[in-house]
Amino acid sequence: MKVLILKPILAGIIATAVMSVFAMTVPSMMNMPPMDFGVMLGEQNPLMPMPYMMGWVMHFIVGSVLALIYAYIFLKRLPGPRWFRGILFAMLPFIIAQSVMMPMMGNGFWSAGEMSMLIASFMGHVVFGVVLGATCKGV
Repeated sequence: MKVLILKPILAGIIATAVMSVFAMTVPSMMNMPPMDFGVMLGEQNPLMPMPYMMGWVMHFIVGSVLALIYAYIFLKRLPGPRWFRGILFAMLPFIIAQSVMMPMMGNGFWSAGEMSMLIASFMGHVVFGVVLGATCKGV
């Protein structure tokens, strides 16, 4: 049973790491705000402010939990090649992030309509989905 959990968690860590690098670098190259998860989920967390590094830890925990959900529930039920199934799944956390997390953090429902924030978040989740789909081979 341990191996069945470790493979998706590793895929989630890899996908979260790639998404994180993307989110911290690419948006700023396109005059969009970088997404610093240490600040968003740590220092500026309205429910439970935490140190910067704990925000990053939380980000990777969320990515790992999402990978487990993907592997056990969605992987074999979604159509298309693996990378595409990953993108389809990643739209669920994107919608949750924009509908619940962003308002909770004071950034407004769907990033208060701020297109650069919406696009950056969407692109980050697509990257997460592609990598998750490509690396998560199931359980």
